[in-house]
Amino acid sequence: MANWNLLAEGRPPRRYRAGQLVYLQGARPDCFYYLASGSVRSFISTPSGEERVLAVHQAGDLMGEASFFDGCPRVTSAMALEDCRILAVGRAQLDAAFQRHPELALPMLQHLARTVRTLSGHVESSSLPARQRVARWLLAQPPGEDGSLRATHECIGQAVGLSRVTVSRVLGELSSLGLVGLGYRSVAVLERTQLEALALGT
Repeated sequence: MANWNLLAEGRPPRRYRAGQLVYLQGARPDCFYYLASGSVRSFISTPSGEERVLAVHQAGDLMGEASFFDGCPRVTSAMALEDCRILAVGRAQLDAAFQRHPELALPMLQHLARTVRTLSGHVESSSLPARQRVARWLLAQPPGEDGSLRATHECIGQAVGLSRVTVSRVLGELSSLGLVGLGYRSVAVLERTQLEALALGT
């Protein structure tokens, strides 16, 4: 895993309060972001005012990098879920980081490829049964330091296009099968191989 801390050499991150916007859908990107601490949700807003969560970013993640590199308006917004420390990385800072640490270039390309794969997965999974949608989302999220994913049932529902009630039912079923463990605002994957088989519909 790349050490994205190298992007922050000599520059202090900015503090964001819970509920504060980090960037807005439709805005022109002049930087991307490195999340030094805390958690942030990225989401898409529809013309009707509905929101669909695409990811919950944890400390160590990059955010908003796809729009930064292609120069097109941002397709998502991002909002702090808790107090965070976030570093904005512009073109000059990125060029300087690559000059000092050329070993970051390949991980950056790999990271961008995973971002595209994740977005493609969201489109593909929209027609799948509820169990498969939830299983695929759980498998796609990076676990926290304790091995669990920090997410509410409502947040998962927004991410996969299901109601909170449906997500709660599905998670209860997965828990009874011993595939996941449920905690307060958290889910831990216990049997990854079996959950992968379920996600594939096998």
